[in-house]
Amino acid sequence: MAQMMLMRVIESGGFPIIIMNQVKKTALILATVASVVGSAFADNGVQQLPPVDVKAEPLREEGLVGPYQQPEWTTARRFTSTRIYLQQQPWEVSVEQWVKAQWNRHESGNFLFQEEVEVGLPYRFQFDLYENWRYDTNDGKVWHDSIAAELRYALADWGKIWGNPTLYGEWVFSNHAFGPDKYEVKLLLGDQIAPRWHWGVNFIFEQEVGGSRETEIAVSGGLSYTLADERFSVGVEVKAEGVNDDSNRSSLPIEVDIGPSMQWRPTKNLHVDVTPLFGVNDHSPRVEAWLIIGYDFGGGNEKPHLAPNSTRSN
Repeated sequence: MAQMMLMRVIESGGFPIIIMNQVKKTALILATVASVVGSAFADNGVQQLPPVDVKAEPLREEGLVGPYQQPEWTTARRFTSTRIYLQQQPWEVSVEQWVKAQWNRHESGNFLFQEEVEVGLPYRFQFDLYENWRYDTNDGKVWHDSIAAELRYALADWGKIWGNPTLYGEWVFSNHAFGPDKYEVKLLLGDQIAPRWHWGVNFIFEQEVGGSRETEIAVSGGLSYTLADERFSVGVEVKAEGVNDDSNRSSLPIEVDIGPSMQWRPTKNLHVDVTPLFGVNDHSPRVEAWLIIGYDFGGGNEKPHLAPNSTRSN
């Protein structure tokens, strides 16, 4: 019976029409499936997912603290020969012990010891007081060298002026058995280049007020990179200075020293800085090494904001 019906369809010419209808139905089904699959899968069958924006965790030491909104890293002396902005916020107090060891060419070593007290004052001021004494290995004697008073003033809150300029003035009350009193003025600059990278530059003028009236003109600078947030940083420091006096004002011999620097902060309140500088010309000492140990009293600075300084508009 089925064979007879099939023969009739063929004889009537309907068989090709049935085939074409089935092909059309199959093609429509395949197109629908392809459209659904294509919307869910992209190139080479890989499913597209929403983009994910990954951002690095900001450093806590680059968070802004205190009434002047300065980064936390500036509150612990980052460089030995270069100062930046203000270390102490109003009425905060810290102490530092300095040791400077110097070996001049063809001479034995001499050592300068310095005790410093730092006090933060309102209106972007800071006052420091130093006691300096020396030990000379040539004669084995220890003597009082000087007492120095320093005052800093930052021209604006952090980030308001390029380089965060800060004015520095110091008067040195010398032991007159070894030299006259002198004063020193500096322009302090410093900022962040990029996350983890920090810099500072000082322009220095120092003048004796008696004796041979020795004059010193100098510039110092430092660059540091943070390896561990609020814990450890490394970098490089350089210093160039020229000194003359009344006996010869026509020349200014230049001393240039350069070397690596390191800061370790075992706790939030304690910092240790080490910098060995090496002379690069005949006017320079062979080695000038610095060690600073500082401690900030009180509960430390207020908790930093999470946003780094680089994201803050001026």
